[in-house]
Amino acid sequence: MKKSTIILLVVVGALALWAISSYNGMVKEDETVGKAWGDVQSAYQRRADLIPNLVNVVKGYAEHEKGTLEGVIEARAKATQINLNVEDLTEENMAKLNAAQGELSSALNKLMAVAEAYPDLKANENFMSLQNQLEGTENRINEVRKAYNTTVQSYNVKVRKFPGNILANIFGFSTKPMFQADEAAQKAPEVKF
Repeated sequence: MKKSTIILLVVVGALALWAISSYNGMVKEDETVGKAWGDVQSAYQRRADLIPNLVNVVKGYAEHEKGTLEGVIEARAKATQINLNVEDLTEENMAKLNAAQGELSSALNKLMAVAEAYPDLKANENFMSLQNQLEGTENRINEVRKAYNTTVQSYNVKVRKFPGNILANIFGFSTKPMFQADEAAQKAPEVKF
């Protein structure tokens, strides 16, 4: 075999190995983003599952706070209607999800403020347990959102960096959106009695 043929085969082989390795790396990062997104959805679902129990406990003590209770139920319904798969993650869809989750957080804050006006409710074991679970869930949501953003950042760097971006475009890997603070989250919720 000629020396030039051997060199050409080595170069082609090296490029093939690089392409395979890069592709597999992108697949791994994409799957990691999918897992992180699943963790976010799981945390949101946990919060959504706690809310009916919390509303029922509050309802027994604060029946004339019907508007607040209905607001929580409506916000929960809106938030649970938005189900995004990792393939559906776009800036627009993330904005819709953030808005719905922000409304739910605001409604829950109002519900907790209402609970402050009812000493018997605050002393109720079920309410205290649900409130603690909800607080833990909110912390968990924050942590999984941060983990998702870290994972997305790693993935986005991989699919945007040269020369991997060429393979990413060929194989259809595109950047994923990160969670960003909702503009409404910058303002403290206003509670009126």
